[in-house]
Amino acid sequence: MSAPGINPTDLPARETARAILIDPADRLLLICYEASRDVDPARPGKRDFWYTPGGGREPGETPQQTCLRELAEETGLDDLTLGPVVAQRACPQTLFARKRFVRETYFLVRAPHDRIDTSRLQEKEGDPVLDVRWWEAGALDVPDIVIDPTGIRALFLDILAGRIPATPRDLAAAP
Repeated sequence: MSAPGINPTDLPARETARAILIDPADRLLLICYEASRDVDPARPGKRDFWYTPGGGREPGETPQQTCLRELAEETGLDDLTLGPVVAQRACPQTLFARKRFVRETYFLVRAPHDRIDTSRLQEKEGDPVLDVRWWEAGALDVPDIVIDPTGIRALFLDILAGRIPATPRDLAAAP
């Protein structure tokens, strides 16, 4: 979740690679986490949010290597081919009570099937994973869910409609 009013130069940087992972039935995979504090001021007491699979780059990794490693760890899928970079985000973020300046790269990835293995997910994540689910486009209209960043839904709908961004979409600017 973004942290407005924070000077990015005062924050530790976190480089990440994430996936817009879509299965053969045109569903998007999202992971639900529980934050250490409320993540949506409009929903006091609600601390869960949905995020795309992916995570932090390790030293010496390219964004592509990071995305493939994270997908293998979080979904068990290790037979994937990365598509184009469809989005980026660079912004201050407070996530799990840690303030950082994140630089995220989002790859389009088509899964060959919908079978995932999340057995390694919790061991790799330091924060509670509540659910992992394939979402149909219409199901993302539920008002009680928080998807971070908020522009993921519109990007997903554009991809399904065949409108793959020629240049990466800026998700920091998305509503």
